[in-house]
Amino acid sequence: MLTLKIIFWICIVLVVYTYVGYGALLWFIIRIKRLFSPSGGADSVTVTDEELPQMTLMICAYNEEEVIHEKMENIRQLDYPREKLCVMWITDGSTDHTNELLRQYPEVTLVFSPERRGKAAALEHGLSVNTSPFVTFTDANTMLNAGALREIARQFMKPGVSCVAGEKRVTARTVVAHASQRGEVAAQTAAEGEGLYWRYESALKQWDSDLYSAMGAAGELFAVRMEHYRRPPQNALLDDFMMSMLIVKDGHRIAYTSDAYATEYGSANLQEESKRKRRIAAGGLQSSWWLRSLMNPFRYPKVAFQFVSHRVLRWTITPFAMLALIPLNIALVAMGAGTLYTVILVLQLLFYLAALTGWFLARSGHQNKLLNVPSYFLFMNFNVFLGIRYLMTHSKSGTWEKASRG
Repeated sequence: MLTLKIIFWICIVLVVYTYVGYGALLWFIIRIKRLFSPSGGADSVTVTDEELPQMTLMICAYNEEEVIHEKMENIRQLDYPREKLCVMWITDGSTDHTNELLRQYPEVTLVFSPERRGKAAALEHGLSVNTSPFVTFTDANTMLNAGALREIARQFMKPGVSCVAGEKRVTARTVVAHASQRGEVAAQTAAEGEGLYWRYESALKQWDSDLYSAMGAAGELFAVRMEHYRRPPQNALLDDFMMSMLIVKDGHRIAYTSDAYATEYGSANLQEESKRKRRIAAGGLQSSWWLRSLMNPFRYPKVAFQFVSHRVLRWTITPFAMLALIPLNIALVAMGAGTLYTVILVLQLLFYLAALTGWFLARSGHQNKLLNVPSYFLFMNFNVFLGIRYLMTHSKSGTWEKASRG
């Protein structure tokens, strides 16, 4: 029984630390750090138009004809000198009217190849013709705030910064009564769960950045200093994450800023969101292996702590620890381990009941915001296991099926 107890408590510690403890520890460390080194420097710098660098805004698109006009209108509203901004679209493999629509905009540099080889290869195609010292990457279906590029340029003034990660904001569609209500509620559940997750994730990224460096960037909005760019593997499922972490591996930092943000709708429904989560989980496993040298605390003391705590645990060990808790708990209760284990088992069962209830409500066209939290958490971890299978079938190709947005 003692061995089972030890394994049980190790699993609990892993789950709690991964999803709550690391964030709490980061928050505490940052508060202590600020007592001895108040923030300042580049955070208070105002950048003039003359000081702004030449920058390329790069959008990798595959069959995005539905969002071209909205995206280009958003780009035209950006507060950045037009003579210093190159707007580049890479549309490798697109078979719809994306290219024809983009040719209507004289400010667009269009890069196209009829072959679709995946996003990493398409980005490499675009970078091969880029001449700007800084490149900001964003998606076709995400809209940037007006000051995003100016804020990104300002972040590059901080010492050691060679990558800047912007904030991702997820918005939910308004649930419309009557028409297709079940589908609308499922989409709302996916968007609200994803939005809550990204708000917490954004806080962790900010605290990571304040401590030393953010642990990766998301493709919705991030930028790199081309002088320190390293090419990610073409079969990378998370090309944006690999691109940013290779910069960290070389001794540079990723700065995170919530003042540059990209907004997009949540996934159209839970099935579409599952596509994203499977790919992200598979890419996380793939990246953890490729970046395993970053887990060496003797070579990368700060990065190893942050990378393992924020990324590796949630992509590898922790979901299995969470899965093991129920059978371990049942075994300990059956063996008469004590009242504490009975209470923990009841709490676990209530959590899973709440998660499943939230899922069934969403599928039947009803909404409960409180139940969305455990439901999305369970959904997210379940897709880690689906991601293992995804990795086995997609590890040799960087192409992937995009998820439909709301």
